[in-house]
Amino acid sequence: MISRVRSHGAPRGATLALLIAAVAIGASRAAGDSTAQTLRQNGFAMELPLGLQADAAYVPEDNPITAAKVELGRLLYFDPRLSIDKTISCASCHIPYHGFADPARTSAGVGRKLGGRNSPTVINRIFSKEQFWDGRAADLEDQAHGPLVNPVEMAMPKHDKVVEQCNSVAGYAPFFEKAFGSAEITMPRIAQAIASYERTVVAGNSPFDRHMAGDKDAMSASAVRGMEIFNGKGNCKTCHAGFNFTDEQYHNLGIGVGAAKPDLGRFEITKIETDKGAFKTPTLRNVSENPPYMHDGSEPTLKAVVELYNRGGVKNPWLSKEMKALKLSPGEIDDVVAFLYALTGEVHGLEPPRELPR
Repeated sequence: MISRVRSHGAPRGATLALLIAAVAIGASRAAGDSTAQTLRQNGFAMELPLGLQADAAYVPEDNPITAAKVELGRLLYFDPRLSIDKTISCASCHIPYHGFADPARTSAGVGRKLGGRNSPTVINRIFSKEQFWDGRAADLEDQAHGPLVNPVEMAMPKHDKVVEQCNSVAGYAPFFEKAFGSAEITMPRIAQAIASYERTVVAGNSPFDRHMAGDKDAMSASAVRGMEIFNGKGNCKTCHAGFNFTDEQYHNLGIGVGAAKPDLGRFEITKIETDKGAFKTPTLRNVSENPPYMHDGSEPTLKAVVELYNRGGVKNPWLSKEMKALKLSPGEIDDVVAFLYALTGEVHGLEPPRELPR
């Protein structure tokens, strides 16, 4: 197996590990590897579903995962009281039973205000450092800050008000004490707890993973043909690489370029001309569970997505060089879609808390 370590810098502490396989999907694990791996860190252990690689996890050194932080983070993730009118939680837009995403093209926040982009999935974010479609958040801790004070999401006027709200709930103090060693509530601690919970939301043990582990009945004949197209004629593996089916890079597919004011994506962060209209490659794990697709939610089905790729995307000056017309037949398109459905596996971290602190 060939793999590479990618350095992103470490604004919140050095990287514990960030390893992304850069190999063809059909060879992403050694033949006969049928063992689920366990992520271990400082006394914390989490068994990963089959197909996921523990050594590819990214966990900042200043926020090691602990069971207590995960427990607290789950509470905060599902608590609508962290929004200005106490109606919107993280789970309102990243819905566990919709692939930790949103069935709407763009999510409705406080006052039914709509955001400008489709909600990306939380699944398998432990294997990614930069967050959001444009990568503007350095990591999950950084990402957790944003929606709380975004006026079209949870709409708190400032982070101090989030802390104030948590302090007003007496029942939170023991959870912060257990997670951090003192009952003090701070915004960094809130973000660290939410990020810790989100890192336990993982998906694997799909028909594809079982097929790769030796169960040749796990995938349909159509899905097997689709996998061959994915790795070959379709060239999907170029961007949807490795065990998590993403290169964690940014690409322009031409989505939305015809808008009066197109979303320039990654360019707004880097100001690099070639990043115009480029957005992060999402994981394809459990992708069947979280339509619609693309950063603007403009593609309603996986078949529509494959048809977009088959056309070579939408031509524009910054179109990714990887985007070329594929000339797939209708049957081949159906086979690729069947393979994408075969990436749907078990999800850990789905369960909401039984009750919230009072």
